[in-house]
Amino acid sequence: MSKLAFKVNITPAEALGKVKDHHLSEGNELIHEELYDLGEGKAIGTLVFQKYYFRAGNRAALVVIADNLKGYNEVRSIATGSSQGAIFNFDWGAADDYAASTKKALKAHVLEE
Repeated sequence: MSKLAFKVNITPAEALGKVKDHHLSEGNELIHEELYDLGEGKAIGTLVFQKYYFRAGNRAALVVIADNLKGYNEVRSIATGSSQGAIFNFDWGAADDYAASTKKALKAHVLEE
């Protein structure tokens, strides 16, 4: 499993839109999508993707959460399910790459980690 969190200079809706476009263009399968307007300028949304990694020999899942609930726009990217076997949790870096792909999609908007 791999996790990243970073601040962006765009709204949660804009961030999720850019992430969705990027991942769909890369051949990822969109499993779930939601965006909630909580009022008073606050929002939270989630995207869930899945992708097959040949080098790991397994499907990986990516969960992307974007919100502005803490007074700033934050994106969290969590990749999981890319390892093989019940005993060894080794995925040849697939989870790290998958989680980092979200930051890559938003690189023009990343402020800090």
